[in-house]
Amino acid sequence: MSMEIQNASKEHAPDLAHLINLAGEGMPEYLWRQLCEGNESPLEVGARRAATEEGSFSYLNGKVCIDEGEVLGMIISYRQPDPYDLSNIDDYPEIVKPLVRLEAKAPGSWYINALATYDRHRGKGAARRLIIHTEDQARLEGCQSMSIIVASENTRAKSLYGHLGYAVLSSLPVLKYPGCLHGGEWLLMTRSVF
Repeated sequence: MSMEIQNASKEHAPDLAHLINLAGEGMPEYLWRQLCEGNESPLEVGARRAATEEGSFSYLNGKVCIDEGEVLGMIISYRQPDPYDLSNIDDYPEIVKPLVRLEAKAPGSWYINALATYDRHRGKGAARRLIIHTEDQARLEGCQSMSIIVASENTRAKSLYGHLGYAVLSSLPVLKYPGCLHGGEWLLMTRSVF
């Protein structure tokens, strides 16, 4: 394989939406369902949002792993604010609040908001390459630590992050929602990159 990491573009928005939903344990689709207009599907809402230049899910925060023109996986990442202001926590849906509270426990870190590969491309090393590339980006931006949140029952992802040196810093219970893939706890995992 000749995998390469590229900046995501607006044209990648449908892939980003699908993969963000995988990474988000079905939560994005559940939330997007409430934003559908007309005959729009939740994934079309996600693609519309990913194609904008605003918000955390913007393609501007994304990288894609490509092989022979095909997207294998993606990562959405950016620097967390420091200090991390939780004064607007009540503006978030209840199911999102535990994630925001965990994000706040790693202020200033380079946060991997979403990481996923298509099922048919799992085990090929795309996720590992995306993480390593993102860690290099964080170092160039002067970040000293990385952070990511994963469901405790998502053993495959948790194992990958553990093998790459990420350790659990904190946890909060997963609040169930329709389509929820895993229960247990959300785990905030961090690692130093200096």
